Amino acid sequence: MSRAVWKGPFVDPSLLKKVEKLKGETTGAPIKTWSRKSTIIPEFIGHSFLIYNGKKFIPIRVSEEMVGHKLGEFSPTRTFNGHTPADKKAASDTSKPKPGGNDGKK
Repeated sequence: MSRAVWKGPFVDPSLLKKVEKLKGETTGAPIKTWSRKSTIIPEFIGHSFLIYNGKKFIPIRVSEEMVGHKLGEFSPTRTFNGHTPADKKAASDTSKPKPGGNDGKK
């Protein structure tokens, strides 16, 4: 269920205060935040953020296409190493002889 329209988008007040302070500056340092649940609003465009993913801070530069999304969407918390190939498992099973067996001979 989405947020009620009359409430408006959620933005952490401390984050909004930091953006307002850097509004006049063009080359400001990135804003460090733990607020992944904050919605990106048009005032954030052009600013850089360091968003915490639970382990480290991920640098993000906000563009126009990001408005309306949450900050946490651009800072993945899980690393995907890929699926282990089935060929690798099958090859290792067939290459090893079974212990104590007579390799199918009677």
